[in-house]
Amino acid sequence: MEKLLLVDDEASILSVLSTLLKAEGYEVSAKRDGREALELLREENFDLMITDIRMSPVDGIELLRMARAEKPMMCVIMLTAYGSVETAIEALKLGAFDYITKPFKVDEILITIQRGLEYTRAVNENLDLKAQLGARYEFENIIAESEAMKRACEMIKRVAPSDTTVLVYGESGTGKELVAKAIHAHSRRKNKKFLAVNCAALPEPLLESEMFGHVKGAFTGASSDKEGLFEAAEGGSIFLDEVSSMPLSIQGKLLRVLQEREVRRVGSNSNIAVDARVIAATNVKLEKMIEEHSFREDLYYRLSVIPIEIQPLRERIEDIMPLTDHFMRMETPDGATPPTINPEVRSLLEQYAWPGNVRELDNAVKHALTFARGGTITLDDLPPKILKSGGEAAMAAGVTGEADAYDGKPLKAYMRAKEQEYIERVIDHFGGDKEKAARALEVSLATLYRKLPRLSRD
Repeated sequence: MEKLLLVDDEASILSVLSTLLKAEGYEVSAKRDGREALELLREENFDLMITDIRMSPVDGIELLRMARAEKPMMCVIMLTAYGSVETAIEALKLGAFDYITKPFKVDEILITIQRGLEYTRAVNENLDLKAQLGARYEFENIIAESEAMKRACEMIKRVAPSDTTVLVYGESGTGKELVAKAIHAHSRRKNKKFLAVNCAALPEPLLESEMFGHVKGAFTGASSDKEGLFEAAEGGSIFLDEVSSMPLSIQGKLLRVLQEREVRRVGSNSNIAVDARVIAATNVKLEKMIEEHSFREDLYYRLSVIPIEIQPLRERIEDIMPLTDHFMRMETPDGATPPTINPEVRSLLEQYAWPGNVRELDNAVKHALTFARGGTITLDDLPPKILKSGGEAAMAAGVTGEADAYDGKPLKAYMRAKEQEYIERVIDHFGGDKEKAARALEVSLATLYRKLPRLSRD
C-alpha cells in the first residue's frame, strides 16, 4: 500500500483529498503546517507528497526544497490556486514531478498521482538493477548477491593489486578458480599468463616436472629440456588447485621457490630466477593436515598470507537464483530469449542443499534447458536427484508435526504450502519483525517477500 503525505493549510482541502485517496486504497497522512510535514518526513518514508504552494509560515516551494534534501527519491506534486506559470516552472526546476491547479478535478489528481507513483517505481527499479549489475558483474562470472560473496569480492579487490600469495578455501565446485582468475585479472600482472595446475590430477613425478620443468635425460622419456609453470608464467600468476594433494617432497621444493624466488629443473644443478605470483586453493582445512603431519606447517604460512574463504552454495541462498539466471543466459544462443522459471522450480532450487555447489547448479541448469518445452522450466525438467530431494523434504516436513491426510494436492503445491506455513511461524515468533525472521531463516528480505507473497500486500 503506497503512503501519501498531504500538506495544505486549508482544512477542507485536506479533508476532501484524504477521503478520496483513502477510498482509492492509499495510506494517507495529512498536515496543515509545512514544519510539521517536514518533521513527519524525517520520521517516516512516503511514496508521494502533495503540497500546496501558498502556505505560511513555510510555503510549498520551501517545503519542496527541504523534502528533496531529506527524501530525494520521493515524488512531489504541487497544488496551486493561481496557475502561475512562473511558480510552476520554479517548482519543476526544484524537482517537483507535476503541478495541479485548484479547483482540481478528481480524475485529474488521481491520474497524476498514479503517473507519479509509476515514475518513482521505474526510477527505483532502475537503481536496483544498476546496483545488482554492479554487485553481480563487478568480477566476470562471479555472482555476489549474498553478503558472504560480497565480502569475498571485497577481499579480491583489496588483495589483487599486490603480489601477496593467496590461499582460497572452499568446497569442491564453489568457484575457487574463478576467484583466482579474478585476482589475476585485477592485478598488475593481468597482461601476463595465468597458468593452472591441479595438484590432485598428476602423479608425483609428472607434477614435479609440470611445476618446475626438467632437463633432457632427467628421467625416461625426457627427450628434451622443458620449462615448468613457474618459468612459463614469468611475470604472471600460477594457480595451484587442490594444493592439499601435493606430496610432501614437492611441498619442500615449492617452499623453496616461494622463499628464494628461483626454481631448479628436475635433473639440473643450476637455479633459474622466476617471478610468478602464487594463488593456491584447497577444499580441506590445511590446519588439520598439519596436525596429521601430511602438510608442511612452514609452507602453510607461506601460502596463507591472505586467506579467502568461499562459502558453500547452501549457505548463500541469495546467490542461487542470480546464478541460475546467469547460467541460463550463458547457455541461450545470442538473440534468443531464455525460458522462464516456474515458481515451484525456484522454490525447490533454493531449498536444495547443492552438495556439488555452483558446479552442480550449472549442470542442473544445462539439464533443465535440454528438457524444457514451451519456454518454461518446470519441476519435470530438473535432474532426478533434485526432484527426489524435494520429495524427501516434503516427507520430513510431514513427520515433524501431525501427519497430513491426502487431499489430492500435488507434491509441489504441498511443499509450497509447508514452506509458507513455516515462514509465517518464524515471523510470528519474532513478533512480525520480517528482518529478524529473514536473518533467522538465513535468507534475504527480498527472498522472504518472494516466498510469501502476502507480505507484499500488507
